[in-house]
Amino acid sequence: MRVKLKPINRFSYLLVLLSVLWGFIPKLGASQVQKFQLDNGLTVILLEEHKAPVVTFQIWYKVGSRNETNGKTGLSHLTEHMMFKGTTQVGKGEFSRIVAKNGGTENAFTGNDYTAYFENFSADRIALSLKLESDRMQNLLIDEKEFQMERAVVKEERRTRTDDDPYSYLIESLYAISFLVHPYHFPVIGWMSDLDALVRDDVVHFYKRYYVPNNATIVMVGDFQSERVIEKIREAFGKISKGPDPPQAVSQEPTQQGERRIVVKREAQLPFVFIGFHTPNHQSPDTYALTVLSNILSSGKSSRLYRSLVYQQQIALEAGGYYDGLTTDPELFYLYATAQSGKKPEAVEKALKDEIVRLQKDLVSESELKKVKNQIEAEYIMGSDSNFFRAMQIGTAETVGAGYQYVLDYVDNIRKVTSGDVRRIAQKYLKGDARSVGILLPLNSKIPAADSEEGS
Repeated sequence: MRVKLKPINRFSYLLVLLSVLWGFIPKLGASQVQKFQLDNGLTVILLEEHKAPVVTFQIWYKVGSRNETNGKTGLSHLTEHMMFKGTTQVGKGEFSRIVAKNGGTENAFTGNDYTAYFENFSADRIALSLKLESDRMQNLLIDEKEFQMERAVVKEERRTRTDDDPYSYLIESLYAISFLVHPYHFPVIGWMSDLDALVRDDVVHFYKRYYVPNNATIVMVGDFQSERVIEKIREAFGKISKGPDPPQAVSQEPTQQGERRIVVKREAQLPFVFIGFHTPNHQSPDTYALTVLSNILSSGKSSRLYRSLVYQQQIALEAGGYYDGLTTDPELFYLYATAQSGKKPEAVEKALKDEIVRLQKDLVSESELKKVKNQIEAEYIMGSDSNFFRAMQIGTAETVGAGYQYVLDYVDNIRKVTSGDVRRIAQKYLKGDARSVGILLPLNSKIPAADSEEGS
């Protein structure tokens, strides 16, 4: 099951890839990464990798659903769609055709904090990325007819991925009650009523405000010479005028003062329980212990949740969770489980909470802690041959404000986490007053929803 449907992508497989990007970056040295800034504010990060004659080019814009407002949700994602509809220099559909003709691949994705575009080329064709991306940074055509068509496409995406998917619908609802003020309240794809109301000029103004060089970061990883590439980047992008710095400040989410709870009744086969806690992001040193804690609970079939709820108690078909510290503002640490047929959601909810209580009371054994750390580090190393994932992690870290140094220091900081750290942060953050609970009940179900209860 795809539990978290953020970011939104042009192709569904990237939804899965992006949910695990944090662990797929090889160990880098600070001397290998070079960072530049052009006079117009465009940030450029280069990492040479000469093992194969290929290059990944990515351009990250610091704009996502976090930058949207009530009544205008979904603009980031819709603008991403329009970026493939042609410029004054490149006609409709030509962007993808040119990339494919030259043996490359391309795509884009939108999240809470960013919108990014990428191409993967052989090393001798990477100049095409510079030409194509610099063109659509400044010359995008936003045709009324194309806008209407793409808005209809996005609305259909929303119907199939959220409105017709009871699990996604519950998760969207849970986020809506977890964030009352902060724009993480908004779904990346937008509310349907807002999509209905968007007009072409909304995209025009959004594009002009956020698609400026001083709001973008280029990340390149692969077989190139940095000195030559930076000059080519200056030639392609340096003449684009700097725009006014786009607004980035958002309303801060107030501290949650008690458990929140929502029950959703939809056509579904089985009950589903989703629990989220407000936790800090990369700005806190606790982010590494939270990553380890998340993996102890939910990383694979040997994790505590899966072992307890699926294998031992046999009350759930699946169980898991997720935590991501690479966000611009603090997000949710969450757990979930799908009930076995005939099992009550309150029993599943209690089992999830019991595993949290165990971590709050007892120290994790050194053997279990070492196993989880090894899993995280192994996933990190597994990406050593992927230019794409190296660039993804650097681009994410830079765009959300963590900086590429976060990537360089990631494994070392994971290694420093102790069993005492895990228990401390479980006690500190996984508390009842910071908890939001979502319950999916199948229509016509005779299973009652869990009663609201206080607890750890």
